[in-house]
Amino acid sequence: MRTMWKGAIGFGLVSVPVRLYAATQEHGLRLHQVHDEDGGRIHLKRVCEACGEQVDYEHIAKGFQDDEGHTAVVTQDELAGLPLPSKKLIDVLAFVDADRIDPLQLTNGYYLAPESAAANKPYVLLRETLKQTERVAVTKIALRTRESLALLRVHGDLLTLHTMYWPDEIRDSAGLAPPSSVTVRPQELKMATSLMDTLSEEFDLDELEDEYEIALSELIDAHLSDRPVPRKETAPAPDNVIDLMAALQASIDNAAGKTGEKAERGAKKAAASGKSARSTAKKSAAPRKRTAAKKTAAASSTSTGKRAAASSSKSATAKSTTAKSTTAKTAKAAKKTAAGKTGRRAS
Repeated sequence: MRTMWKGAIGFGLVSVPVRLYAATQEHGLRLHQVHDEDGGRIHLKRVCEACGEQVDYEHIAKGFQDDEGHTAVVTQDELAGLPLPSKKLIDVLAFVDADRIDPLQLTNGYYLAPESAAANKPYVLLRETLKQTERVAVTKIALRTRESLALLRVHGDLLTLHTMYWPDEIRDSAGLAPPSSVTVRPQELKMATSLMDTLSEEFDLDELEDEYEIALSELIDAHLSDRPVPRKETAPAPDNVIDLMAALQASIDNAAGKTGEKAERGAKKAAASGKSARSTAKKSAAPRKRTAAKKTAAASSTSTGKRAAASSSKSATAKSTTAKSTTAKTAKAAKKTAAGKTGRRAS
């Protein structure tokens, strides 16, 4: 982030060296002037109406013309030599309650950061004092060779500076408000409160986007890619309100419908996200299932082999036992036969 200004915050005899950074930036596509027939760029020339000659920027000065047509020419050197009491200094004029400042006076916002490690202590002291007292500081600062009124306040862990319009730059609003004779009924107030509550349900400021900027981007993309130009209709402005209660009720119904649609879209999005997660989980689980199946098959094969081997071994053992039993019986019978023959010969 580029530093825009260096100086110090001064309140009493305390000085806090700080750097100034732009806190906001406007987004948007930058368009330039072209010839509509051939797209050629249009360049503006600085031409003097008195002599008709083109003037270089270095010879351009500032001027002021009074009501009688007299012009006072002021050079850049003269402007640079004007005294600026608050130059390089954010001069604190007073500390006031935040509600005393009309937001209508605020213009641009800036972040203030400590200039160095030595500035951290007084920086934190000023920040915490503003927090505890719930106050803001009214200051003066010179930016771009012009002195400006500014508001110093706390934003999170930072001090921020908001340039302000001078009091006499705020226009008088007298005569713009409806007459005091116009009143509303309690029922209308109740309906309006109900409408506010309905519109505020599940509101998220971060979800807002610039629809015009999106449409402009689509339009430019269509031209660059030779596609048909998209057509989007702008919603018509509402008609004059005749029956206020009917309009409030219709607004509540419409807002409730939009809230329901938003909730339904959120539910569908969550469901789609869950489905995607389950699909991913299934894909991830499939290799594990195949691996487990292979291990199970291998284990089954091994178990079957072991059972077959055990069965074969038992069969072999049984056969061996049977063979031994048969051999023993045969030998015993042979012995009896031989003994009988011996007995007969002896007699």
